[in-house]
Amino acid sequence: MAGGVLAGIAQPVARIERGVPALVTARDLVGRFHGMVRERDSAGLPTWTTDAANSVLASFGKGIVADHSAVIAAMTQPWSNGQTEGQITKLKLVKRQMYGRAKLDLLRARLLAPA
Repeated sequence: MAGGVLAGIAQPVARIERGVPALVTARDLVGRFHGMVRERDSAGLPTWTTDAANSVLASFGKGIVADHSAVIAAMTQPWSNGQTEGQITKLKLVKRQMYGRAKLDLLRARLLAPA
């Protein structure tokens, strides 16, 4: 079953790649960047930004260059703000569910009661 689905996807993807070769380059650049982040390897970043400058990812590459020190720190430092972001997301979700009645006392009661 899975082989049939993949074969069904491969043909349209091949047609798109033939029609828009810039997307092939973009896909390769995204894959390289993802690999650098996953492996925490910042050594390839200068080469990647140079390659991205002439692609559809040029704007993203400019942002990486502008925030170079932050990107390097994210790739090399062991710290993460994932826990904080998760708590903020949870708080925003609860606020949206309360339809504007999210005063501090109600939020405290709603978030701290289960704990």
